[in-house]
Amino acid sequence: MEKQEQQKVSRLVFVLIPFQGHINPMLQLATILYAKGFSITIIHPQFNSPNSSNHPEFTFIPISDNLPKSQVSAGDLFGIVSALNKNCEGPLTECIQEMLKAEDPHDRISCIVYDSTMCFSQSVADHLKLPGICVRTSPAATMLAFAVFPGLHEQGYISFLESMSLDRVSDLLSLMLKELAASMKKITTDGVLELRAAIADSVKKCSALIVNTVDFLEQEALTKVEELFSASAFTIGPFHKLVPTISSSLLKEDTNCISWLNKQAPKSVIYVSFGSIASIDEKELLETAWGLANCEKPFLWVVRPGLVRGSNCLELLPINFQDSVGESGCIVEWAP
Repeated sequence: MEKQEQQKVSRLVFVLIPFQGHINPMLQLATILYAKGFSITIIHPQFNSPNSSNHPEFTFIPISDNLPKSQVSAGDLFGIVSALNKNCEGPLTECIQEMLKAEDPHDRISCIVYDSTMCFSQSVADHLKLPGICVRTSPAATMLAFAVFPGLHEQGYISFLESMSLDRVSDLLSLMLKELAASMKKITTDGVLELRAAIADSVKKCSALIVNTVDFLEQEALTKVEELFSASAFTIGPFHKLVPTISSSLLKEDTNCISWLNKQAPKSVIYVSFGSIASIDEKELLETAWGLANCEKPFLWVVRPGLVRGSNCLELLPINFQDSVGESGCIVEWAP
């Protein structure tokens, strides 16, 4: 009997959100836990599916997301996240139910580990009577934005933050939350508020919270997070320092920039990237270009296809731009 017990393996079901900056740390965390003896299943939307061949030790299962192409091409970040939370709950429930029916007694699902922005996963976990572990792929301080987001309490979205308001963040001044909250006033549609409320609610209900950070760097923020969300927070980051480097890039990487970087003095290069989803307009592209040119510092700038909606970004740059920066600037469509 004891020998049989030792052979049992706990399976963790990871739920990814299909954005580059979230996929990487989630797969890194999965790799960390796999090394500790867990078996791993990765469930992900069909949009921006990760390359399963990079992780042959994991089981990858795509689920339907029903994202309209028009919404994806528009680069509407909050719209995409809201749609994923709405559209994926049913498919995720069905997927895990099928896994439970076919479950190997020596490889049982122990919990659902989900990206905090895929907050519907906690409802699925509750429905299936499985523990839900929420993962914040960014620092703990970012979670405090939910507590001070203007208008939430007044509109009745979050009831458990009754003692917090924008005017009562004096104990968090060192984290500059007033500035953060002020910048977020620009994004106050009902959909955004509901999404942020849902994320906060899922954190409150989760069995545990894993944060991609280091305890000694964010002690103040972590203490406040545990107080506000009544969650046990575990800091086991930074994830990328604990696992081998494995490329999970959604876009083709241009490695030519590495040889250019090797020619520059240490710590002299400005790196600019707006990520894999965000978009800007032509004016902002040109402002960024001339800002980099005028700073007279070496720079590596990622100008991915689709950064400016409906345009070939590189064709929008002035003809004399590359001449003005010469060898001091390197522009790639995507960096390693």
